[in-house]
Amino acid sequence: MNRLFIALKIPKGIREKIISFRDSAIIDYRMYKWEPEEKIHLTLKFIGEVKEELTESIINSLKFVTDYNSFECRLTRFGFFYKRGQSRILWIGLSLNSYIDQLLEKINKKLEKFSIPAERRIFQPHLTIKRLKGDEGKNFIDSFESFKVPDIQFKAFEVVLMRSDLLPSGSKYTEIKKYNLK
Repeated sequence: MNRLFIALKIPKGIREKIISFRDSAIIDYRMYKWEPEEKIHLTLKFIGEVKEELTESIINSLKFVTDYNSFECRLTRFGFFYKRGQSRILWIGLSLNSYIDQLLEKINKKLEKFSIPAERRIFQPHLTIKRLKGDEGKNFIDSFESFKVPDIQFKAFEVVLMRSDLLPSGSKYTEIKKYNLK
């Protein structure tokens, strides 16, 4: 079985700026375990576990992605996702071209033939910066909520099909197929 997802690849220079903003937002940033820079991406679709023999067919069904133009993106702000009142994910938001919704809809339609259900939640473009344990404290949250992210705009040129392997040390991402945007 392969655990797969589709991601918009964020350019390395932008990922480095995000790390710089993250480090500027909090005084003692070295005390925390962060998502590695190379894992920062925008998940377009989490596919989940699929049989290995389906992977090639999924790769082929996503070829249409290369018909899309690159995405104009803008960093917005730091924020948190909560579960049962506890902050669980620190993220930085993204604003993208409106045709992202068309791409997501077409991805869902193409994957239906593999019995992969369409995403029902509203798409909230974000890049995960840290998975929280719950002991970070109020100062940690306040530091990020009050941080003013500089207005950074950039283009994203690649969509990738990724495999995620769950290891005791955390997840490991492997690029399966890259789709270059126009």
